[in-house]
Amino acid sequence: MATEILIIDDNSDIRNILDELIQDAGYKTRLAANFNQGLSEIDKKLPDVAIIDVKLDKGDNDGIQLLEHIKTKNADIPVIIISGHANIEMAINSLRSGAFEFIQKPFDKERLLNFIKRAVENFNLKKENNFLSSKLFHSFEIIGQSQNITSIKDQIQKLSQSESRVFISGPTGSGKELVSRKIYKNSKRSNGPFVIINGALLDSKKYELELFGEERKDGSIVYGALEKASGGVLLIDEVTEIPLETQSKILRVVIDQKFKRINSNHDIKVDVRIICASSKNINIEIRNGNFREDLFHRLNVFNIEVEPLKKRIEDIPLLIEYFVENICNTYNYKKFKIIDDNYLLNYDWPGNVRELRNLIERIAILSPGNDEKKIMDIIKESLSKSTNDSFSVAENLSIPLREARENFEKEYLISQIKKFGGNISKTAKFVGMERSALHRKLKLLGVKDLN
Repeated sequence: MATEILIIDDNSDIRNILDELIQDAGYKTRLAANFNQGLSEIDKKLPDVAIIDVKLDKGDNDGIQLLEHIKTKNADIPVIIISGHANIEMAINSLRSGAFEFIQKPFDKERLLNFIKRAVENFNLKKENNFLSSKLFHSFEIIGQSQNITSIKDQIQKLSQSESRVFISGPTGSGKELVSRKIYKNSKRSNGPFVIINGALLDSKKYELELFGEERKDGSIVYGALEKASGGVLLIDEVTEIPLETQSKILRVVIDQKFKRINSNHDIKVDVRIICASSKNINIEIRNGNFREDLFHRLNVFNIEVEPLKKRIEDIPLLIEYFVENICNTYNYKKFKIIDDNYLLNYDWPGNVRELRNLIERIAILSPGNDEKKIMDIIKESLSKSTNDSFSVAENLSIPLREARENFEKEYLISQIKKFGGNISKTAKFVGMERSALHRKLKLLGVKDLN
C-alpha cells in the first residue's frame, strides 16, 4: 500500500505544486484547502504524513492546532510545517508541538522531498517497532524462580532507573533480548524507540552503514541504527562479531555520544542508551584479539549473566505454563497440560528458552488436546537428542559392569545436582531418594561439594 500524505494549504498554487511533486515521487495524496477541510480529512482517516501550512484561514496558528489534533490521535504521525511568514519563534513553537520538520516558503523541492522521505522512514520504523512489540507476548515478563532469574529481576529493577550501559552475557536463546527489553520498558526511555542490530547477521561490509548511516551523492540520507534509536535504546546483539575497526568508532559514540555518517565530515549528536549482548565468552574474545578491551570496559558498566536453561530447570514448569497460556490465547489454540515433565527436566536444552517455546508452540499447533501419550510423542520426536547422556557407552565397554554402573550413577547425579543449583534436597526429591541416602551415595561415589 502506497504511503498517503495529507496536504493542507489555503494557497491553491502551493497546494497543486505540492500535490504534483509528491505524486511524482510515488506517494498518494489528499488535499485540504482550509482549517475545516483539514480537520475533516484528519478525522476521516489519519494520513501517514501530513504537510500543513502554519497559517490558514482561522488565525495565525491554526496550522499548529491541526498539528496538535493529529498528535492527540497518533503521536507517531510525522507532520511537516510550512510557512511563508517564518520566524525563529514560529519554528520553535512548531517543533515543541511535535512537528517533524519546519520549512520556509519558497521551499527547495529536493530539500522538501528529503524531509518527506525521512518522515516516511520514521513512521514506517515506528509502525514496525509497534508491530514487533505486539507480536511479543502481552507483557515483557521474565518467568522463573531460580536464583539466577530472581537476581536478574532485581538487577533490572535497579538498572531501569539509571542510564548506565549494560552488557548481557548468555548462550543463544537464553533471553538476553528479553532482559534488554525489560530494562527499556521500565525506564524513562520507554516512549522512545527500541532498536536492535545483530552483529552476527550483518554483512561484513555493511557494519558501519547499519550503525552510522550514510550521506549519498544525490543528497539523500540513509539513517543508521544510532540515529533511529536516538531518544531510546539501542541493543547491539552479538557485539563481539563487529570488526575491530568499527569497534573503535563505537568507542567514540560511547564516550562522546556523537559520530559521523559515511561520506560526511559533520558530527551527529545522539541521545541513546546502549545495551550490548554476546553469547561468546568475552574474556576469551579479548585475549584472542577479537574485541577491544577498552570498549568492553566502557560497555560493561553493569553486567548481567543469563544462565542456560539446563542450569535452572526449576524454571521449566513455570515457563511451560506461561508459554501454553500465551500461545494458546494469542493464536486461539486449544489449551493442554504436560502432566509428566520429567523428560523435559532431563533434556539439555541447547536452544534454551527459545527451544522450549518453539516446542510448546509445536504441540499447540498439532492440537493433541490433553492426550498425554500424543503430547509425549510430540516431545520425544521434537527433542530427539538428549544432552543428559554425558555417560558414553563406547567409552565404558572395556571396563567391568560394576565400574561402568558407578560411572553412570556419578555422572547422572552430578548432572542433576548442577541443574538444581547444588540444592541436595531438590535433587533428592527429583531422583526419588531420601536426602540422607543421597548424601551417602555421593560420598560412596567420591562426589564432593558442587556448590
